[in-house]
Amino acid sequence: MVEIKTDNELAAMREAGRVVARALEAVSKHAAVGVRLTELDEVAADVIAEAGARSAFLHYHPDFAPTPFPAVICASVNDAIVHGIPDGYRLREGDLLSVDCGAYLDGWAADAAVSVVTGTPRPDDVALIEATERALEAGIAAAAPGNRIGDIGHAIGEVAGRAGYGTPPDFGGHGIGRRMHEDPAVPNRGRPGRGMVLRHGMVLAIEPMFVAGGDGRYCAAPDGWRLHSISGGRAAHAEHTVAVTDDGPRILTLP
Repeated sequence: MVEIKTDNELAAMREAGRVVARALEAVSKHAAVGVRLTELDEVAADVIAEAGARSAFLHYHPDFAPTPFPAVICASVNDAIVHGIPDGYRLREGDLLSVDCGAYLDGWAADAAVSVVTGTPRPDDVALIEATERALEAGIAAAAPGNRIGDIGHAIGEVAGRAGYGTPPDFGGHGIGRRMHEDPAVPNRGRPGRGMVLRHGMVLAIEPMFVAGGDGRYCAAPDGWRLHSISGGRAAHAEHTVAVTDDGPRILTLP
């Protein structure tokens, strides 16, 4: 069932979104050559705790995972697409790092992701990140009342197709509210004019994931969480929590 939020509830979700935005901003600034992924997790945990919020990821246990998620952020490096568990790995020159973070504040969730490069970026990585961010912008622009879920997926998929990037099947965005994952699913490829009609008060986590040098197919790491591109191509991830409103899409996870 899709939950329609009131304007007051959207305002409450915006406060949760500010917490997530601050956490991602802090992690992005701290990400540098030689820094351990666990250090980045601690940075995000501190921001969330200081805000009086709680992590939406820590101890989260979906059906597909063998164990609960043990961290506050997902930290996915290079060919890891999503769901990387922060460990003792030290970031290296030119690593492409995708960070996903979610938090609850006063019972409402927000979820966002960003991709950065440590040290001197490769031109191909810059192009990949920029295309993923353009796709996010296109998906957000399509999140207007009267449009359909398929319009969002189509907008994202068009950017991927023009740039020659793959998108992982079966993984995309989702509704969000009292729970981090709610209906409806928001695919990263779709047919325009198809799917659920968007209404004022719907809130969606829109999150393109692009893979270079392949079609986006993936395999799971032994931990059952981290997804790697089968092609070995690098991946980028961008996400915002977005409210559908009569005044246009409202991004709830901006700083």
